[in-house]
Amino acid sequence: MDSSAPALSADQASAWDRIAEVLGESGIDLVEGFAAAREDDDSRVLAVTGKAGSGKTLLLAQLVQALRGAGLDLVSGDYERKRRDRRTLAVLAPTNKAASVLRTRGVPATTIHRILYTPVYDPEYEKLAEWLAGDRDRPTTVEGLTDEAMDRAKRVFDETGSVPGALAAAGLRGSDFITGWKRRDSPLDIGFVDESSMLDDKQYEDLKEIFPTLVLFGDPAQLAPVNQSGRMVFDRFAGDDHLHLDRVHRQEADSPILDLAHALGDPALDFQDFERMVEDAAARDDRVEVAARVDSDLMARSPVLVWRNATRIRLIRAFRQAHGADDTQLLPGEPLICDGLELPLKHRKRRIDLEARGLIKGAQVVYLGPGRKPGFSKLHVVGAPEPEISVSSIVKIEHPEEEEPFLPFAARMGAAFLHGAAVTTHKAQGSQWDAVQVFAPDLYAASRAGRMEAGQQLWKRLAYVAITRAVTRLIWVRRYALAMPRRPLDTSDLRAEPAPLTLSQEETE
Repeated sequence: MDSSAPALSADQASAWDRIAEVLGESGIDLVEGFAAAREDDDSRVLAVTGKAGSGKTLLLAQLVQALRGAGLDLVSGDYERKRRDRRTLAVLAPTNKAASVLRTRGVPATTIHRILYTPVYDPEYEKLAEWLAGDRDRPTTVEGLTDEAMDRAKRVFDETGSVPGALAAAGLRGSDFITGWKRRDSPLDIGFVDESSMLDDKQYEDLKEIFPTLVLFGDPAQLAPVNQSGRMVFDRFAGDDHLHLDRVHRQEADSPILDLAHALGDPALDFQDFERMVEDAAARDDRVEVAARVDSDLMARSPVLVWRNATRIRLIRAFRQAHGADDTQLLPGEPLICDGLELPLKHRKRRIDLEARGLIKGAQVVYLGPGRKPGFSKLHVVGAPEPEISVSSIVKIEHPEEEEPFLPFAARMGAAFLHGAAVTTHKAQGSQWDAVQVFAPDLYAASRAGRMEAGQQLWKRLAYVAITRAVTRLIWVRRYALAMPRRPLDTSDLRAEPAPLTLSQEETE
């Protein structure tokens, strides 16, 4: 292992050395800590895989630190310094929630969409952004900003490194300084992609066009994208290009959650034996709980993870009834999942804008209340740097045994949403919550179905993904029952950062 590398396990050190070798081919020396100009655009792609707890995130974080120490500029997706002589690094995740998980661990990350599409700044405020980033002298005047506001923006930028955050602190809204979004037309440099088990072939090809050097970090035990036939993008790599980490790292204390997840790798383990393991873990450690019913309060921020769509719909129905919600309205605090954008081609610019703000399929949001115009909703986008938006909405409330959902909000076009109090395990990939409820009757049904995926019993893959969504507490729910809520739905726990309407009323007509 290179002398510059941190203290790592043997397999992590081997992966570090191989990645350092590939980076060295492009002019980056991790031993000496410097980066020369890139002399070629040859494609270099590596995959680093390992199950939960194997140290992928630790390795990624240490590599990011070393690359920044070598002088690489970090591309955030918010604003880029125009320095042609500097090498760049971007840390990406498929969703805002996955990116926010990395950020909470000290790894500056953004979404793939925020790299594929870049913001266009108003020239008046671009000079302010350039000053904040250290690329020009302080502007003498900026329209609409006092010297005090500019000083405040500088203080916030020095603390956070975020240009949009600094401009917001100065009293500007996104619509003041961002005039639109455009597809990136120039390549970047080094790209690290976390949760790459979620990538499909199209996203992978898009990333290869942008990044000459690409390192994919992923978990081979998770579920492949639904359109990939059980295959993940990193399955195509072999030999020195596919670096596998064994389980050698854990959380600060031994984790019963990870113990259960890794026990699922035993091909002889059946569902009944595994459930007994969950019960034994719960008896020894309060981080694992066996519950007789679903906690409806927890569902407001941490969805119940299920396999079957019918189960998801029934649990959502029970959650809404327990909170006294009817089919004519949503209550502030109800969770939603973005089901895509229903916009015609002529509104492609607005689609890019919404996706860049975090409203991609599978994004988790919380309903804050109705917008100021009919058909609009105020929403909190979970994990987004600027989470509060108002958008033209199509909200679908599904009912058991009914083909057509009820639409409490039905704008003619805009962002479509399903309820998010319960989600399928597939859609939960890339997300983590402090406490997670896993709906065991669905896993039992999957075990009885006898289905296989990529050579493993499907129920084990489902259980593995569901269990590893929990950070500190796993709740194993054994029965079809829902506990009554102990408190009403609320939004006071959400950080509110006002942002502009992202789809005007005129554009919906």
